[in-house]
Amino acid sequence: MPDASISVGEAGGSVPGAAGADVPEGFAGLGLDERLLTTLAALGYEEPTPVQREAIPLLLAGRDLLAEAPTGTGKTAAFALPIIQRLEGERRPAAPRCARVLVLTPTRELAAQIDESFRVYGKHLNLKRAVVFGGVGQYPQVKALSRGVDVLVATPGRLLDLMGQKHLRLDRLEVFVLDEADRMLDMGFINDVKKVIAALPTKRQSLFFSATMPTEIVRLAGSMLSDPVSVSVTPSATTVERIDQRVMFVSRKDKRELLNHVLKDTDLKRALVFTRTKHGANKVVKQLANAGFRADAIHGNKSQTNRTRALEDFRRGKIRVLVATDIAARGIDVDGITHVINYDLPNIPESYVHRIGRTARAGMDGIAISFCDSDETPYLIDIQKLIRVKVTVSEDHPWHVPTSLMEVNKQKEKAARSNGSRRSSRRRRNSFGSRGTGSVAVA
Repeated sequence: MPDASISVGEAGGSVPGAAGADVPEGFAGLGLDERLLTTLAALGYEEPTPVQREAIPLLLAGRDLLAEAPTGTGKTAAFALPIIQRLEGERRPAAPRCARVLVLTPTRELAAQIDESFRVYGKHLNLKRAVVFGGVGQYPQVKALSRGVDVLVATPGRLLDLMGQKHLRLDRLEVFVLDEADRMLDMGFINDVKKVIAALPTKRQSLFFSATMPTEIVRLAGSMLSDPVSVSVTPSATTVERIDQRVMFVSRKDKRELLNHVLKDTDLKRALVFTRTKHGANKVVKQLANAGFRADAIHGNKSQTNRTRALEDFRRGKIRVLVATDIAARGIDVDGITHVINYDLPNIPESYVHRIGRTARAGMDGIAISFCDSDETPYLIDIQKLIRVKVTVSEDHPWHVPTSLMEVNKQKEKAARSNGSRRSSRRRRNSFGSRGTGSVAVA
């Protein structure tokens, strides 16, 4: 395990500036190639984030890296830039059906965005890239791999499928990046990840990124890395302070009207709405359409074509609201999200942190609004324990339920559900009895 450990604060993503600015002094001191520095300047990157500042020199030196870094800390650039420099410095063609670099990531959206980052950062260099994931036809992916690629970004399922069909070999891999390792665990991909690692050559550089470090993830890192340096990045207080966090207590039946009410705010330019289930996401989109709001949903049951279109429409401003589940939203990295709305509070406190982190990026401010019904109050308590902040209660809406009534409402709703279940049971028994009597009469 790590022989060195570095803990750093995190101020957020790279701060954009004017295109064509002077080469940023901060990045110049990290040992990056002049062409990469020119690209970063044109993109408006002024100063490296803490994870970039610590990781880039280590990776340029060939070290393995164990990084605890949440989404939004600039970690894609932290590994993409030194990888691009290494590939260019050791220029050689990739063998057919082989890749020199593999980035393994949990979702299709995140895979596409990482591939796009390699394209943007390496646009002045001649990199051969491919991105493979499920939900689309494999022929274009197979064709790209047949010639060999410098950088392959993949999700576990399609990657193993292509390996099983002999369209891809990993025995000549030089660099392996495992991104969002904890999300791989959450999504049940951990055994697939182990199969991929087993196919890698022993001699390689390995990079391991995870927002959290549960026991199984720590064990996986220990089996994968060789004499790594550990870097831990935590959001700074200033980042949290830029997010105005509010909770609105409301009955479950009134959430729909409350959402319509919130979306009428003219300051809300682009909103990401979270539901707990895929069915819930579709239901919210339908009700928003009926209320005259432009919205779309992104979740696991959507085809890749539909997910890509919804994300692109959201990014371009064609739709004002994107409704998402936690897993599907993991790869969403869209600038200018002014509001995150938790239509359903997550039952995993860490998911709340990932959700609200989609706003207040790149030095901007943001607002996170959570709807909380009587059944969700335990989730709110767990969230506040995790973030060590008491979320401000917003009462300025017509459906506000005082905290003193939350438990009363919970008991009423529980009783109503119980009564409804008994009535349904009686109807089934009566229906069965009627059918039985009818059968006898017919006979």
